[in-house]
Amino acid sequence: MLILMRTHTFFLQFPFGFLVLSLLAAGCDNPSSSTTGVRPVAAESGQDSARAKSDNKPRGVWPKNSRVQETEVELAPRKNSAEVPEERPSVAPPRTEVEEEKEVPPEKDPPIPDSFRPLNKEKTLFFEKTADGKRRVHILAEVCFREGQLEVFLCRNNTKEHESIVHTPLDGREIHVALIAAGAKFGSTVKFAPVYKPATGDTIKVSVTYHLNGKLLTTSAQSWIQDTRTKKEMPHDWVFAGSRFFQDPEDASQPPYYCANNGEFICIANFADSMMDLPVKSSKEAAELGYAAWTERIPPLKTKVIVTLEPVPAAKK
Repeated sequence: MLILMRTHTFFLQFPFGFLVLSLLAAGCDNPSSSTTGVRPVAAESGQDSARAKSDNKPRGVWPKNSRVQETEVELAPRKNSAEVPEERPSVAPPRTEVEEEKEVPPEKDPPIPDSFRPLNKEKTLFFEKTADGKRRVHILAEVCFREGQLEVFLCRNNTKEHESIVHTPLDGREIHVALIAAGAKFGSTVKFAPVYKPATGDTIKVSVTYHLNGKLLTTSAQSWIQDTRTKKEMPHDWVFAGSRFFQDPEDASQPPYYCANNGEFICIANFADSMMDLPVKSSKEAAELGYAAWTERIPPLKTKVIVTLEPVPAAKK
């Protein structure tokens, strides 16, 4: 009986289900019929069989006193082919905010001044020496994240884009060497045990040059980072911690791996592999993250940005 009920419900879901079901019911009167091996419900007892034979309704329509009706299972109302609605194309789901944001075109690229000396053939890393003797490193990066909590400000491509405002395809070693050429001295990365010790190194001022609403702007990187507790700009400068190198113990012929290439170029949360880190305690635990992207101040995704790194000489700190 259970099998027949499921078969009955299955065929009701299709336009010609009743016709097929009627034909199956007609073949069920003969238990030896090859049409189906399921005995009709009405034949399970003599009383039901008599009732079915005395009913003048067309074959294939279940009698009112049938066991199928007594189960209180709701069957779909019968529809003829004229009543079956035409199949309509599915309606696309509403776009999410992230999808809509991706459709906003990026701002135009910032101009590269003639005073910038390219350090690679891709022209994504530059060195500048100003008339007053200042030395700066410039990185052509791209906005990859505009809303949410942050652990990094600048990361390497395909690493930490889910928590970093801008990214660059550069090898971190190139940036490291350029900073040294600009006069910066690296210190040491953060230590967590046995006691916490913040990262050390020369202070590096970080600024960004970009277009927003058609205007060319240059602001501090901190203006893109909001302290979620005070609702103000992040107040700290970065220091050149220098990351660290790892030598493959199984293959000494390979060059040491520069650990900042894991994504930690300019960090907001403390990482032991940071090239540049904050000199204050800043947790990387998700529940304790204290900084977020200041969305309204950041240009659209994929907008090109010049990230400028300017070492601060130790005598002028």
